[in-house]
Amino acid sequence: MRGTYSLGSKMLEKTLTKSVTGAQWQLNDANERMVLAISQKFRLPELAARVLVSRGFDAETSEDFLTPTLKSLLPDPFHFIDMEKAASRVAAAVINGEKIAIFGDYDVDGATSSALLKRYLRDCGNSPLIYIPDRIDEGYGPNVEAMLELAGQGIKLCITVDCGTLSFEPIAAAKAAGMEVIVIDHHLGSDILPDAFAIVNPNRLDEISEYRYLAAVGMCFMLAIAVNMKLREAGWFGSVNLEPGAGNLEVPSSKFQVPNSPPDLLSLLDIVALGTVCDVMPLTGLNRAFVTQGLKVLRNRKNVGLAALSDVAGIDSVPGTYHLGFVLGPRINAGGRVGKSDLGARLLSTENYDEAFKISQELNILNSERKAIEQFVLEDALNQVEKNYSNQSVIFAQGEGWHPGVIGIVASRLKEKYNRPAAVIAIDNGIGKASARSVSGVDLGAAILSAQSQGILIKGGGHAMAAGFTVDANKINELHEFLCTRFSGNENIFSARKFKFDSFITVSALNTQLAKALERIEPFGSGNPEPLFVITNAFISKVDIIGNDHIRCMIGDGRAGGKGGTIKAMAFRSVDTDLGRFLLSGSGKNLSLIGKIRINNWQGYERAEFLVEDVAER
Repeated sequence: MRGTYSLGSKMLEKTLTKSVTGAQWQLNDANERMVLAISQKFRLPELAARVLVSRGFDAETSEDFLTPTLKSLLPDPFHFIDMEKAASRVAAAVINGEKIAIFGDYDVDGATSSALLKRYLRDCGNSPLIYIPDRIDEGYGPNVEAMLELAGQGIKLCITVDCGTLSFEPIAAAKAAGMEVIVIDHHLGSDILPDAFAIVNPNRLDEISEYRYLAAVGMCFMLAIAVNMKLREAGWFGSVNLEPGAGNLEVPSSKFQVPNSPPDLLSLLDIVALGTVCDVMPLTGLNRAFVTQGLKVLRNRKNVGLAALSDVAGIDSVPGTYHLGFVLGPRINAGGRVGKSDLGARLLSTENYDEAFKISQELNILNSERKAIEQFVLEDALNQVEKNYSNQSVIFAQGEGWHPGVIGIVASRLKEKYNRPAAVIAIDNGIGKASARSVSGVDLGAAILSAQSQGILIKGGGHAMAAGFTVDANKINELHEFLCTRFSGNENIFSARKFKFDSFITVSALNTQLAKALERIEPFGSGNPEPLFVITNAFISKVDIIGNDHIRCMIGDGRAGGKGGTIKAMAFRSVDTDLGRFLLSGSGKNLSLIGKIRINNWQGYERAEFLVEDVAER
């Protein structure tokens, strides 16, 4: 690999062999004057300031990024289309003592959205029920039978969360049965919307809000804020007895016992953070504030469901986005994937630790089962792709009897391996149900909606990075051709995996001071990737295997022949990969490494270490 990279005001030209993973290493641009300005203003090391500049921030906008607060970033909730109608209707239902149903999706965003609204409404004096459909028997989103069942129970108001934007027939059936439906969603809408009482969705085609990046749980938090404002106007809080006709809302003739104070909305941010991270929403703007503040709430362990799940999962360090996305999230998802669909929502909404602990144990077992099923489907899918699709613009894999609960995870694995959109289809009785994942810069959700409008799909929907659809098995090839044609102009995106790094660095500069400065740029995730750095002259003095599949290296400065200070470098889950095999043979060699800087806490002692993502021989 050959390239010219800037480091400060100097230019370094290095000729390297092709990286082990076949990836391109690309340096992010950064204005040197702005780097210096941010470094001085916020007392940051130059490398940390460079990361901010490479992400498009300047001396003014960096402040909100480094210290994201809801006070500065939270918008007026009523700027969303239909929020006024939705909040007024929910507030009226609370005051009138109506039975409310919350209809949620079975993934983490759906579980967190459902639990958030239940916890909020419960604290307002209402006791809503949660309905989560079975993934296999009912599929995604509202269905006619479920909506009629809820209406038959006397439910007059149903709030769908993380679903409903394209549920035309179920919402029409609900209305005919006398039940009003409010949709709180974030999936792409079409030019025609269901006949719901209100549809609050930042991705409605007629919506002009800039907050299109919010997860459904973020939209539910905005609804809670709006309802809180309506109930305050009505005098619902702070009075033991509310007289009829208070405020601008209709109140029944009888008196109600009401809460003495409004619910603590900030206490719900741990749930908001979990749903936002697990739905892979961009961690920028308001989402950044949600996750930053939500992690602080999570550390207080006041949500007994999350506390119990953390205990069962063995989390013994300060929780961060990694724990949300890779420890807690998969366990909550396991209920909807291979177990009982409502376990996640029940866990997050309970106030009983014993109940939460039992649910957590069940989810932990289900997660282990999910891993075994996932591995089986993944191996079969990889064989198919290598035979039929490895050179195609879109990756497809399909199988009779594949468990629908794991196809989304397998699609993510295929997308990561081949760096292109991937769809995995579980076929049953001639009908395929699929989950699909995309790469940055390729809008998969819009493509799926287009395929549905052309009659290729039975139904479908999603957003830019993820989608789901149902298709007649006989039309799978037609769908694949349609998507390949649509994405044919993106060969430059699919051509090779890219590592965009922020700066070169020397081994001696890798220290805890720099690592702590980089922590100020957290939380990392979609839209704010963890910074990558390149060591162009690393001497590997020692390498060995840790556990079953991790590789540990000791690296020093190659210009000093490896003498002097060394630091630990880790390559996780890499023993059976090209990267791992290369590192295991690299002792005594000078190599170029690309990776991340982390702090390792061990027995109260902190030290910096390097997490290797790729390697190239000098």
